[in-house]
Formats: sequence, C-alpha cells, structure tokens
Amino acid sequence: MAQWDGQVCCLSIAKEKPLSTRVIIVRHGESTFNVQERVQGHSDASLLTERGRWMAAQVGLALRGIPIRKIYTSPLKRAQETAEVIHAQLQNPELKPPHALDLLKEIALPAWEDLPFAEVKAQFPEDYRRWQEAPETLMMKITTESGQTKEFFPLLDLYDRAGMVLETLLAAHANETIVIVGHSGMNRALICTGLGLGVKGYLRLQQANGGISVLNFSNGLRQPAQLEALNLTSHLNDPFPQPRFKEQTLRVFLVRHGETDWNREGRFQGQIDVPLNENGRAQAAAVAEFLKDVPFHHAVSSPLLRPKDTALAILQYHPHVQLELEPALAEISHGDWEGKFEPEVEAAYPGELERWRTTPALVQMPNGENLEQVRDRVVKAWELWLKRWKTNAPTPHNVLVVAHDATNKVLLCHIVGLGIENFWLFKQGNGSVTVIDYPLKGGLPRLQAVNITTHLGGVLDRTAAGAL
Repeated sequence: MAQWDGQVCCLSIAKEKPLSTRVIIVRHGESTFNVQERVQGHSDASLLTERGRWMAAQVGLALRGIPIRKIYTSPLKRAQETAEVIHAQLQNPELKPPHALDLLKEIALPAWEDLPFAEVKAQFPEDYRRWQEAPETLMMKITTESGQTKEFFPLLDLYDRAGMVLETLLAAHANETIVIVGHSGMNRALICTGLGLGVKGYLRLQQANGGISVLNFSNGLRQPAQLEALNLTSHLNDPFPQPRFKEQTLRVFLVRHGETDWNREGRFQGQIDVPLNENGRAQAAAVAEFLKDVPFHHAVSSPLLRPKDTALAILQYHPHVQLELEPALAEISHGDWEGKFEPEVEAAYPGELERWRTTPALVQMPNGENLEQVRDRVVKAWELWLKRWKTNAPTPHNVLVVAHDATNKVLLCHIVGLGIENFWLFKQGNGSVTVIDYPLKGGLPRLQAVNITTHLGGVLDRTAAGAL
C-alpha cells in the first residue's frame, strides 16, 4: 500500500485560473448511532434515521442542476443509502448509480466501535484524551490475519486512504464534477489532504450530517485545491452548523462585504473607498436576512465604506449592537495597482500578476503592502479582539466581523495554521459568511463553515470573481 502523509506542496492557486475538477463532498445523513452517541467507525450496524433519509433528499435537491459526472460512496450502509437517495433526487437519467469505494470507509477505531462515547471516555481515558487533543498519536493494537499483533494508527491510516482516493479520482475526472459521499472523519481527511493541511487540520474542520463541501482542483494533488465552500447546511433548514459545545463557544461570523462596481469590472480597489453597487446592496440585504436571528453581542468592521455599509445593513436587525471600526481590517494596499485593470497592471509591471497568482507571499505591491505586512496587522488586531471578546463573555457568545477578500483569507490561513503562501486556498465571495468557533475553555478554533453563499442562490459561489 502506498504511504501518504497528507501533505502536498505549498504553491498557491489564483481564483482567475481555470479549475479542472470540482469535488463535492457530502457527509451521510443522521444515523442511529449519531442519535445514540455511539462510535461508528467501520461498524455497519448504524443505519440512517428517518431524518437522515430526509437530509439525503435535501442534499439531492440542493445539488440538482449541477452537471455531475459520477457519484462515489463509502460502502457502509449509512453512506451508501445517502448516496442512493441523492442520486434519485438528482433526476438525471444519464447519471449512473453511486459507485462504492472501500477506501472511503470511515476511520477505523476497532477498540471502540459500537460503544457509547461516554463508555469509551470512561474505559480509555488516556486514549480518549489523545483522540481529542492529538488524534494522530492515537494507537490501537490489532490482530492480523496471520494472528500477529501489531500497532495501528487510525488517523494515519485514514489519511493514507484519503490520499489514494483523491489521486485516483482526480486522474479519472479531469474537467468534470464528481460527488463523494462519506463520513465525518473521512471527509475531513479528504479536505485536509486536498488543501495541504495534513493531520494538523483534522481538529480544525467540522462536518455536519448532510453537510456539503466543495473543493476545486486545477492540477490534481500537485498543488492544493481551492476551498469553495465548507460544510453548507442551509438546505437542511440550518443556516449554519450548530456549535459542538454551544454553552462554551465564542462564535465568529466573518463576512465579506457586498459587491462593488470595481469587483464586477475586475479593477484593483485595495484601500480606495469604493462603495457598494446596487447588487452589493442587495447582497448586504440578503446577508442581513440570513443572519437576522443570530443574537450578536459585538460587531466589528473595516472602516472602508463597502464593509461598513454591509455591517450596518446586517445590524438593522440588531439595534442594540454598536458597530466598532478596526483600521487594521482594511483591505490590502495595492499601492500603484489601485484603480487599474489587470491588463494595465501587466503592461506596467510585466510578470507581476502571474507572481501574484502563483506566489502571492513573494509580491511587494509597488508603494503598497505585501501579504506579510497584511498578516501582521490583521492577526495582531484579531488576537486583541479575541481576548476582549472572551473576557467575561456571556455564553454562548456571537460576534460579527465584516472585512475584505484579502484580510479574510489571511485570517483563515492564520486560524487553520497555514502560512500566507496558501492565500489562494480560501474562496471569499462578495456577501459570503464564514463561521468560526473558539472554545472558551481553550483548544483549537474550528472552521464550522466557510464561504456560505446559499443565501445568494445555490450551493456554488456565483459571486463576482474580480480583482481585490
């Protein structure tokens, strides 16, 4: 079996570059073991509940109309039935029934499977702690077919299988869209492998039952994918995934401002104070409606007009919340590029646009900033705000932050532990919402959802793809 460490090279993907393979990743619907809070793993005793079948149907309806070439699924019953229901709902007579791949099975936890989580925690306290804090170090003893006992590392085995799945399917589906129906652990391993996060990303991503994620690959696994969306749940009547530990969570809603004329035209705006256009105001209104039931406690925005007006539109439903302005959240300064179209930049600075698209961390904007400078100011301000939000915070605690494409991407790299060379991994559409949970009692932040644009129409991000 080929070895796979979950790591890929750190070249970046420009959003303007053609994307050759779209991989839509779905977690199975709610299962009996999910309800009973039992460990599932490779166990096939867990079946879809009635709600789980409804979830699968809603996924199919949400994906209807997308040109899907093939559906792959784990052979475990809870995933396979989810895939079959999705296939039926797509109503595409040319699409063959789901193809089961053994490699897509959930993470194997042989010592724990079928047990309630509470019993696992009581019987295996040290191993359970490892699983919660450093799952790559969890080891179990297994007996081989020859009767020998050997050490087995569940997470490393999972990543090994995820890497082989992506290598195989990306080679087979250039310029096509495919669907993979899997499990919480397997899906996180697939996404982490595609993004180059490796095992360190496993605890930083969430996968809800029936959640939809979208990865775009332009060059197989030779460079990381673009995360178009993570863990969408709007189709399940949940605007965003529920916190894992609601009473102990600081939840940040990170929003990108609505569209401007310069976004639509592909003109670099940077720190030029371009206002929202008509579509941008409509997007701000849609975000406001999407978030109106969230009980916000604080709201912070970049001081530029486009995020500030987006934030004010959202806060019309939250009149008790005062908007605070943070200059450090302003968009990257493009310096002499600002106000220019891409052909003008290319003419004045030959080759620099390609460097920006492929090695953004190495580009110094003439009379402007580089990404290191942006990261330094944004992360410093972010950590200060986090400290303030966490101090004497009510629980649960919800915060609204409205900023820009570049500042949001730099923040996301910081949150998942990636360097700024990975700037292009995250898509941030105009009017998109990203949800980040911080445990108030310590621990890693978790991306619950990234780049939600379903309130603007559909699973896929169809917002403007112009310059920053």
